[in-house]
Amino acid sequence: MRWLTDSWYQTHPLRWLLLPLSFLYRLVIFVRKQAYQRDLLTRHKMPVPVIIVGNISIGGTGKTPFVIWLAEQLKQAGFQPGIISRGYGGHSPIYPLDVSPDSNASHSGDEPLLICRRTQCPVVVDPNRSQAAVHLLSQHHCDVIISDDGLQHYALQRDIEITLVDGSRRFGNKLCLPAGPLREPMSRLSSVDFVIYNGGESNPCYQMQLVAEEWINLAHPDQRMPLDAFAGKEIHAMAGIGHPQRFFDLLCDYKMIVHPHAFDDHHAFKASDVNFANDLPLLMTEKDAVKCQPYAQKNHWYLPVSARLDDSLIQAIIKKIKDPANG
Repeated sequence: MRWLTDSWYQTHPLRWLLLPLSFLYRLVIFVRKQAYQRDLLTRHKMPVPVIIVGNISIGGTGKTPFVIWLAEQLKQAGFQPGIISRGYGGHSPIYPLDVSPDSNASHSGDEPLLICRRTQCPVVVDPNRSQAAVHLLSQHHCDVIISDDGLQHYALQRDIEITLVDGSRRFGNKLCLPAGPLREPMSRLSSVDFVIYNGGESNPCYQMQLVAEEWINLAHPDQRMPLDAFAGKEIHAMAGIGHPQRFFDLLCDYKMIVHPHAFDDHHAFKASDVNFANDLPLLMTEKDAVKCQPYAQKNHWYLPVSARLDDSLIQAIIKKIKDPANG
């Protein structure tokens, strides 16, 4: 399906063929949203503030690093955040699922497991986010809920909506699915509380930068190397994220000779995916590393990244959390 996603970000005649389906898609989401707003469909209100972190487009926009940053910032401010997620890519035998650092990524999904390990906050996975939120509050003492994705999950009432945008790719051809990458029309941005651009230049609103840290060995996590350790060297690079090219470009910026291996987002890795005929180092994202741990070899390395944002953003979010108008 990568040929389809590529067509969203370049001039391609396929858009005209799919345009009638886009109009139908927009009609469906409009009717569905109106049904929730007019209380024809049930919306669930939680007793604590709910922050939705999502996007209006398909593909990686940096939601996971932002959720980690947000949870850490709220903890530093004295809050006790809990996190809920759909758990894309995971298939648990039971829901709701309490995620622990030792959870199986095939059950929890890669992003919830990564968030749990990085934040040490309670994380609950359930395809029904309202059910996940109820379970979270029943099992953990939390005074604010962060929903990883779920901007279009209107069954869960929210107090704050935060939307992430890829600052480089932006909105592609600005069409809704399947002719374009948008889950909702661009007009949706005017109704959210905060719009954050991940990377790019001359972006409005808030700006987020992803800061790479150091290479960590997948088989022996106590082994670390600086970012430029592979400069000038030939390497395999693997990425099963929303926008793999972002990772490959980063490696090229560090003068590596890259053999790229792109996979679909949330790809369920097998041993054959990480084994190559030669003994070149294999570099991967932290999100992929949580699923590749069973196949770890001494020449496998992953790269954690952290979100960097202006302090004024967390101050604005906290002010809105405490706003009496939000209940």
